[in-house]
Amino acid sequence: MTRVCMGWLPRLAACVLALLVCHTLPQARAADVLLTGAEDSPGVQGFASALAQQRPEDQVRFVPFGQLPPPSKLPASTRLILLDPPSLDWRLADRQGPPTLVLRISRLQARQRLGEQQPHQLSLLWSDPPPWRQLRLIRAVLPQAHRVGVLYDSDSEFLLAELRHAAQPLDLEIVAQRWDDTADSRPLQNLLRNSDVLLGIDDSTLYNPKTAKNLLLSSYARQLALIGPNAGFVRAGSLASSYSDQNDWLAILDGLLDQPPSTWPRALYPSRFKILSNPQVARSLSLEMIDEASVASRLAEGEPHP
Repeated sequence: MTRVCMGWLPRLAACVLALLVCHTLPQARAADVLLTGAEDSPGVQGFASALAQQRPEDQVRFVPFGQLPPPSKLPASTRLILLDPPSLDWRLADRQGPPTLVLRISRLQARQRLGEQQPHQLSLLWSDPPPWRQLRLIRAVLPQAHRVGVLYDSDSEFLLAELRHAAQPLDLEIVAQRWDDTADSRPLQNLLRNSDVLLGIDDSTLYNPKTAKNLLLSSYARQLALIGPNAGFVRAGSLASSYSDQNDWLAILDGLLDQPPSTWPRALYPSRFKILSNPQVARSLSLEMIDEASVASRLAEGEPHP
């Protein structure tokens, strides 16, 4: 009888150890995920709630930054996620603080706040569609196009080099036109005369509700498609754009939060995306309807990976 008991003891001890490990593992992985922005809203709460559902082992919460201590007073283990430009301004006011994910910031917004410098604690998650993706979208839906017209101003001029670099392997030519005064249509008309398609970039000075009518009507008059700059403009009347929705961003955040902050990228374009097109615009330009899912799949196959 003693031998039987002695034989079971190691097995019993192993089972107890396994149960202890299983019990303590979620606690070991648990993290304090703090989302912050200028104001609370149903949309923000919905996003925080969706992220919390994806990560039940973590403590996920939203607190307006006006109710938070300075970043340097937050625990170093906090996973800080900024949801808007004002929260980035708050974060930049303190050199110290936990590693920080800056969600959906445009290249232009970052440039205006950071210049060419980037604090090492920040990981910037771009809201802009990647230039290579937008140009490959043009190749997919407008294969006959060669000259890609791009409007820019003093704030967005720095984006041209990246666009030209991305255009070269696609045999596309970037035709750039400076547009400093959106009340003056001559630069726009000049660009349309010398382009096969217009590519919108994420510059709210050039692409906004006030300029939309002129941009869209002028391009229609020339029977030229406008690609981008975002899903909102597609709904307003541009032909198509790539974009990332809330589910895409939740998946991207979930993957990053599974990694140690030391491995977070300095900057990241969203790897998950969809294509949105405007069938009415396609018909008015005598173009074939765009199979959004098929085009998105084709573009994803050729994507560069960090």
